[in-house]
Amino acid sequence: MNETSLKKTLAKLNIGGLRYFDSIGSTNDEALAWAASGAKDFSLVIADEQTRGRGRLHRTWHTPKGSALAVSVILRPDEKIKPHLSRTVGLAALAVTDSLLRLGLKAKIKWPNDILITDKKTAGILVESVWSGSDVDSLVIGIGINVYKTSVPPQDSLRFPATSIEDELHKEPPAREEILREVLSSLNAWREKIASNELIKTWEERLAFRGWRAQIISNDEVLQTGIIDGLEPDGSLRLHDDNGKPAIVRFGDVSLRPAA
Repeated sequence: MNETSLKKTLAKLNIGGLRYFDSIGSTNDEALAWAASGAKDFSLVIADEQTRGRGRLHRTWHTPKGSALAVSVILRPDEKIKPHLSRTVGLAALAVTDSLLRLGLKAKIKWPNDILITDKKTAGILVESVWSGSDVDSLVIGIGINVYKTSVPPQDSLRFPATSIEDELHKEPPAREEILREVLSSLNAWREKIASNELIKTWEERLAFRGWRAQIISNDEVLQTGIIDGLEPDGSLRLHDDNGKPAIVRFGDVSLRPAA
């Protein structure tokens, strides 16, 4: 993967701009700075290697050279999108799962921002905002996808089992540029539907562990336990607690784990 091959593969997508790096600390950091200084809508920051990649809850994201897809997408939300900003992580999750499903992989979304194959983490999403006063000026959607086997950290260093596209296909995966093109194409398509019931319905259908008993965890403490039921219109998670009563889990510094 290099800048030339990326531009050729993405030529028909009408991207706003492209910054490619052989190595970078964090694509999201670069994208946030670029967005604040006037990057166009649908501009991309892509790196072959990240040395300080990060996910939610201040966790690191492992991106060795030549092994994974690390991209940050800058979106400038219009007035149709702004009322539905909480759906942005679902928008990105659907785009990633679309691309994996096209490869024949049974991808699921572990709420709120992880993508699983065979109940193992394959991709993660980090959405950050650039504000102008009290208004959101732009969104940065960071997407990391484990493409080759070498992208998966040692299992004993992980909080949750991980895998790669190569591991799950049991053969050489498509080039990273081609996977990115599929993700971005789906992202554009779902963006047009961000206000629709279809987006929530499809996100809900792809939820991992739906119908399972799960724990909601914050700072390594269990906040709540219940059966995963579905999603609220804003993308919040709906549970039935251990007393059978409905409970809503809002976005925040929480993670989800299947309960024993």
